[in-house]
This record gives sequence, C-alpha cells and structure tokens, in this order.
Amino acid sequence: MFTGIVESLGTIQKITKEGSNVHFDLESSITSELKIDQSLAHDGVCLTVVETKPDSYRVTAIDETIQKTNLAQWSLGKKVNLERCMPSNGRFDGHIVQGHVDQTGKVSSIQDQNGSWLIDIEYDPSLGNVTVEKGSITINGTSLTCFNSEKGKFSVAIIPYTFDHTSFHELEVGDTVNLEFDIVGKYIARILKGY
Repeated sequence: MFTGIVESLGTIQKITKEGSNVHFDLESSITSELKIDQSLAHDGVCLTVVETKPDSYRVTAIDETIQKTNLAQWSLGKKVNLERCMPSNGRFDGHIVQGHVDQTGKVSSIQDQNGSWLIDIEYDPSLGNVTVEKGSITINGTSLTCFNSEKGKFSVAIIPYTFDHTSFHELEVGDTVNLEFDIVGKYIARILKGY
C-alpha cells in the first residue's frame, strides 16, 4: 500500500522490450536503498524491482500494465514520481493508494496562478470512475485533492513544493497521466450498482 506522497524522482535510463514485456532501467536518489522483490510506485504504477545495480535498478511491466497506463509513452530521460510502500510503523500522510491505475486521463489545462498551478484533467467517464468535490485522487502517483468535480473532469491545485519535487513541473497540456481513483469511492460505486 502507498499513500501518494512522492519521495523521489526517477530518471529512465534504458528501455528494453522482451516479448510483450518492457523492462525499464532507472536511476534515483533512493536507488542504493532498493531491494529485489520490493514494490515501488512509478507515476502511481506499482512495479516490482527485479534487478539492482550500484547506480540503477530495473522494473518490468507486463502488457496488461502497458495497456492501462501511460508507460507506453515513457521515453529515455523522462522523470517519474517514485514512492516506496508505506512501512507499517509509518505516518499516513496522503490517502489509501494501491498503485493500481484505474485509467488514464489527459491534461486539458495548466494555469500558473502566481504561486500555485491549477491543472484540469479530463477522463473517460464510461469506465464508471468518479470524483467528488474535495475528494482524493492520485495523479501519476501523487495524492491530491480534486475540485470542480464533474462527470469526466476535475481540477487540482499544485503548491510550489509539490510542483518542484514531483514530475508535475514537466507536465504539458495534452499529456496522458495515470489516475487512481479513491478506493472508498470505488467500493461505494460498486455497492450501489448491486454487485
């Protein structure tokens, strides 16, 4: 389980295709602390560390993951948000994040508000995912509060610290982002549908 509090940025150093799988080699300030078999969220996608080296580590994404996330658009040099699993004795600073992306969304607007940034996101509502005003949303692995919540779209406000210490400073209008909707909301929606 994760909390959506990004602890480091990773930089993609190498991308290798093997059958339908894709291996990503990254470097990060936490590389030396990682272990094989460890779960690590990459832009909100839970991936397992399969190899470690002194200056890099490797994770592997299967076709299912590639199809449901923005990983197919990753390129060399791209920076991604990283979060290790929450320790059982740690603080719960964000919200419950599983690292299981529900769907992708598109950045429709980025407004510099002289000290913060307002980002509008659009997504396909036909998949049944919803946001609520002042509810939690995970965008590229970052726990945020959504507002202007409507069917298929919502907004988030980014403070300078988050903007500088995550990959949000590299986002552009039209970019695809990974979305994980609030787990409590997903269970309620399922119960209301009667299954």
